[in-house]
Amino acid sequence: MEALMRATETIKNIRETRLSALRPPTEFFDFNRVSRPADLSQATHRISYNTRYFSGNYGLVVALLAVYTLIANMRLVFAILFLVGGFAAINRFAPDPIQVGDHVVTQKSLYTGLFVIGIPLLWFSDPFSTVFWLVGASAILILGHASMMEPGIESEYAAVQESV
Repeated sequence: MEALMRATETIKNIRETRLSALRPPTEFFDFNRVSRPADLSQATHRISYNTRYFSGNYGLVVALLAVYTLIANMRLVFAILFLVGGFAAINRFAPDPIQVGDHVVTQKSLYTGLFVIGIPLLWFSDPFSTVFWLVGASAILILGHASMMEPGIESEYAAVQESV
């Protein structure tokens, strides 16, 4: 019950901090502000400003891409659920050694069996390619959007306010 309370408190904190920084979709997808930067300096300035300004939206984009990767890679989901479920089942149902015929099955041997089955299962589900795809797709989408989107008028005032 205590873990549930901590989880709900964490979700409230995330909602208050990250989701409050979400910009409206009309502003995030404003095609009137899309233009090619003139040079690398302007692109760097746009990326610097837009990653701060749209940080909540970019976090949502990364979260949606992560959900997509999990839906697309069901073997990875199965492997993670197998390992997590195995740990939970061993901790809950077999804290003490169990006598099976002439053999004594300890918690250590159950963990060994879980690892012998779970680690190859995890390996064949390609977790590294999934993580690298998520990082690459997120970087391309975020950097592409941030460099192509012209900062609003408020960006000029933000530079003045930072110097004061």
